[in-house]
Amino acid sequence: MVAGFPMAAAAQTPVNFRFQGAWSPKDIFHEYALDYARKVNDMSGGRIRIEVLAAGAVVKPRELLDAVEKGVLDGCHAVPGYWGGKDSAFSLFGSGPALGMDANLILSWMEYGGGKALYDELYARVLHLNVTGFLYGPMPTQPLGWFRKPLVTAAQLKGLRVHARGMPAQLFRRMGAVVQDLPDDEIVPAARGGRLDAVAFNNAASDRQLGLPEVFPVCMLRSHHQPAQVFEVLFNKKRLDSLPADLRAIVRHAAQAASADLSWKAAHRYSTDYSELRNKPGTRFLKTPPEVLRGQLKAWNALVARGSLDNPFFERVFKSQQAWARRTVGWALDTIVDPRIAYDHWFSGKAGSRKKLAADGRR
Repeated sequence: MVAGFPMAAAAQTPVNFRFQGAWSPKDIFHEYALDYARKVNDMSGGRIRIEVLAAGAVVKPRELLDAVEKGVLDGCHAVPGYWGGKDSAFSLFGSGPALGMDANLILSWMEYGGGKALYDELYARVLHLNVTGFLYGPMPTQPLGWFRKPLVTAAQLKGLRVHARGMPAQLFRRMGAVVQDLPDDEIVPAARGGRLDAVAFNNAASDRQLGLPEVFPVCMLRSHHQPAQVFEVLFNKKRLDSLPADLRAIVRHAAQAASADLSWKAAHRYSTDYSELRNKPGTRFLKTPPEVLRGQLKAWNALVARGSLDNPFFERVFKSQQAWARRTVGWALDTIVDPRIAYDHWFSGKAGSRKKLAADGRR
């Protein structure tokens, strides 16, 4: 027993992973990164300890992939669209046209439609990078953005100075906007100084924390520019492969658990901030007109055609998504009931009133 004691003690020594996120410590996205790390730490019984640093602690957000590949960091929490400069196919993993899929269907394509094999191939065989990644965390469709005036037609985007990132930025450019990609802490000062006319950011919680409702009076809801974004947890492959099989499994399955938790938390937090912002004097939430949405889809046609022509791997990923979307979105449209009918019944007008419910119950 004495001889075995040092081995038992050594087994309890945690393996430390130093991560950095791409997010401000005040952003809910950083909270999501902490949530993932906490799940790994707890599920491993303390055998793994992931420490998550905020954006800029070691490198800039767009430098995270290189830092993880070189071992400067053991891992990072970001989105795959950030690496579009290395290969345009990255943008399709959450920042592309989505083809009617929401982020959950993008993740289902990853797990059951061949997306994970393409994703792994992109890192290992196309770019030859020493990293292993997991996509997780479905984000709700992003608003078109915050504007000084309501957007009525697609033509109003022409010449508009808009903050946007990644492939969605290309979409705004295709529709005539003058796009700027600024660091988060420069967006609001640029808007206050009159250098931006609109900002496409992400969700009610992040937008509110950044201060966009204090600058722009109008938020246009619903858009095809970023309908299905997901998060990415990226590990240095050598470091991850050094773990025993059970800990590697925990790292992977923690991403799936964090996906569910993120969805639940997002529904709670985003709806809370949205409800409070709706009651804010001077703030208006409007639906993006169908004419603008159709204009976005036409722009996507051109971007996908160009991406497929320039990059054969981009075309492979897109065709895989097309096949998955044709089947799964078609199934969803035919089988999932429109929630508007039930919502209007219970919460609009007299349908949901206490007297009406009592009367219906006596029949």
